[in-house]
Amino acid sequence: MSFFKWVYVFLFVHLLLAKPSICNTNLFPNDLEKIPKYFLNHTKRSDFFEWMVKIRRRLHENPEIGFEEFETSKVIREELEKLGINYKYPVAITGVLGYIGTGYPPFVALRADMDALPIQEMVEWEHKSKVAGKMHACGHDAHVAMLLGAARILQEHRDKIQGTVVLVFQPGEEGYGGAKKMIEAGALENIEAIFALHVNSALPVGHVSGRSGPLLAGSGFFEALIKGKGGHAAIPHHTVDPILAASNVIVSLQQIVSREADPLDSQVVTVGKFQGGEAFNVIPDSVIIGGTFRALLRESLLRLEKRIEEVITSQAAVQRCTATVIFADRSKLYPPTINDDNLHTFFTKIATSMLGPLNVKEAPKLTGSEDFSFYQEKVPGYFFFVGMKNETHVKTGSEHSPTFMVNEDVLPYGAALHASLAVRYLLEKEAESTSQERIIINHDEL
Repeated sequence: MSFFKWVYVFLFVHLLLAKPSICNTNLFPNDLEKIPKYFLNHTKRSDFFEWMVKIRRRLHENPEIGFEEFETSKVIREELEKLGINYKYPVAITGVLGYIGTGYPPFVALRADMDALPIQEMVEWEHKSKVAGKMHACGHDAHVAMLLGAARILQEHRDKIQGTVVLVFQPGEEGYGGAKKMIEAGALENIEAIFALHVNSALPVGHVSGRSGPLLAGSGFFEALIKGKGGHAAIPHHTVDPILAASNVIVSLQQIVSREADPLDSQVVTVGKFQGGEAFNVIPDSVIIGGTFRALLRESLLRLEKRIEEVITSQAAVQRCTATVIFADRSKLYPPTINDDNLHTFFTKIATSMLGPLNVKEAPKLTGSEDFSFYQEKVPGYFFFVGMKNETHVKTGSEHSPTFMVNEDVLPYGAALHASLAVRYLLEKEAESTSQERIIINHDEL
């Protein structure tokens, strides 16, 4: 057999035995309804799944709190470079913006927060936090891994993207208002819609939840210095007792919600800080109290802010004390997270295509807060939960707990859903645009 015949035989056998490439876009479904399941099968491949797990564990071992995520950002940029994805850095100190697609409208964004918490991890496992007093106790390491997973899918199928997907890797979600700083740095430029997810330890793996309208509360923080006149506990009539004043203030603050708020309008006022006095027999000169206030509607949040100051100053005055109230700056006043109605319909359709109607739940309203709400004030946005509960696994703590642990089985679902939302959004926008052009042409013909 000639040399060339051997070459042909070798190539023919090689093609027969070769495994299908994960980048083979010929398998991409023509039916839009099949895209979510196609992407989910993609992310469940062992090589793809293990790649996301490796990234997530690397991040978990090296947690960084708000605006200190330099190594986290470095990992993200390394992975984007390996995937051939263009990005912008730095954005809002440590943030990263990735770009996939044509570079032209329409633009849709996917966001992942990447900061950890100042909590000492109490779970003993191979990839425990290596940084004392810091851990990923809210799943942001998983969020980053899932968005990178979505980035990989999207990049492999970039020829199918009719527009541009913007990957928003955001610092400082945990109380730092990082979303607002990302917006100020131009993260939402040209964006028409934005999506974000959060792992949920109470929702089973393979399930997702979301809702239209208010989902999470807006929140703010306050601190008050209540001044009186100190003295010996044996002669209280010679003093002006700030502890008594602060106690009355706290009771009165609870009445703002119980007696002034509509019971159907969820609101919370909590005093979690009380500092005053160092001796059993001495009435101090002053007391410091502090707390948080939350509401599902922005107008309710602003009313709470106003009433908290009025109640503290007036109740302190009743007890002959003075009070100075300080609120956290406006960048730390998180608005309520309110999901766009149209995007809720869209999310439900995509999630149902992927998981079936029984696994797509309506999320309950919660009084926790999320700075994703800053994006939603600028453009239509949608925030949803991805389940990671598995009854066969060891039960771990909830979010913000030192015993919190991510069930990594959630990773394929989050990555595939992110990618599906982006691709379907852009394809439907393109179809909508084409339909409008046809209407214009037909109108001109008339």
